[in-house]
Amino acid sequence: MRFSALRILLVGPLPPPAGGMANQTRQLAELLRGEGAQVEVVQVNAPYRPAWAEKLKGVRALFRLLPYLWRLWQGAGRADLMHVMANSGWSWHLFAAPAVWIGWLRGVPVVVNYRGGEADTFLARSAPVVRATMRRAASLVLPSGFLLEVFARHGMRGRIVSNIVDLGRFHPATAPRAAGDGPHLIVARNLEALYGNDVALRAFALLAPHYPGARLSIAGSGPEAAALADLTGELGVADRVRFTGRLDRDQMAALYRDADLMLNASRVDNMPNALLEALASGLPVVSTDVGGIPFMVRQRETAILVPVDDPAAMAAAAQDVLADEHLRGALVAAGLVEVQRYRWGPVSADLLAAYADASGALEARTT
Repeated sequence: MRFSALRILLVGPLPPPAGGMANQTRQLAELLRGEGAQVEVVQVNAPYRPAWAEKLKGVRALFRLLPYLWRLWQGAGRADLMHVMANSGWSWHLFAAPAVWIGWLRGVPVVVNYRGGEADTFLARSAPVVRATMRRAASLVLPSGFLLEVFARHGMRGRIVSNIVDLGRFHPATAPRAAGDGPHLIVARNLEALYGNDVALRAFALLAPHYPGARLSIAGSGPEAAALADLTGELGVADRVRFTGRLDRDQMAALYRDADLMLNASRVDNMPNALLEALASGLPVVSTDVGGIPFMVRQRETAILVPVDDPAAMAAAAQDVLADEHLRGALVAAGLVEVQRYRWGPVSADLLAAYADASGALEARTT
């Protein structure tokens, strides 16, 4: 099997907003087309038509769901294979599950590409329903060993196909920065409670007295924006913290290259692409040790891992990295080697094998 011989229906979100799954969907479509595949994208977060329907709370979901189902049905009829980007909660029930069932009804092999750090909690209450849908899918692919273990505990077998990092876009600065007393720290997660941005702010406030010129950039948007802005005032660091809002891919790449350290304080996580992008940009990372993160980085080799909800530990780890040039250099060098695993070349081979096996599994079922 070759990508160039395939007509693929790719189902998932697209920017805006430029979240992790949306960026991965867009990037995958671009890469598959680059390999010669015919790719049709069915967007789960398409704009409401008509636009005023977005204001109709309670029924607006129908204005998105019904056109989505129709596009799925039509697209499945033109496809050799469906690749469904899936997540937890209502996202699964409203978008991923219908795509699987429509693929099954249309006789098209469906590859479910599940991602999301809340999988264990979701499956604890919804595993029977998810299993019923997954029996209609040809394959389950997961980006990390963490999710592989989670799904196995709930009676579903998967295979790993890692996230992809664009090393042409995310790369180290040509000249290393000299942080000195003014290190630039960044956070690159949505402004939502599960990503612990409040903890990162508290860690920065503990670190700031040691570095008079230290500053923090928070790249993202979300429902906690106002509360986090208020917190900077309470902590006395409002003049040192910049909320950039959402940035596009090139703006994010430039921000990584202008920074000295990434803080990731997430409380729940799977395989955050932001960490991979930081490593690819030659940026050392201090992160919480949760979910799939210890499956993607190694303690004091490719990142520094700290307990969840512990700003003091995060601040101490950040100070260690900033103060120890040898440690910083070792983390950067090891991170640059590690991200080579997430290039399109090796990942594409795994994905093509998953597609071939999914097509073969469907043929075996129908003969």
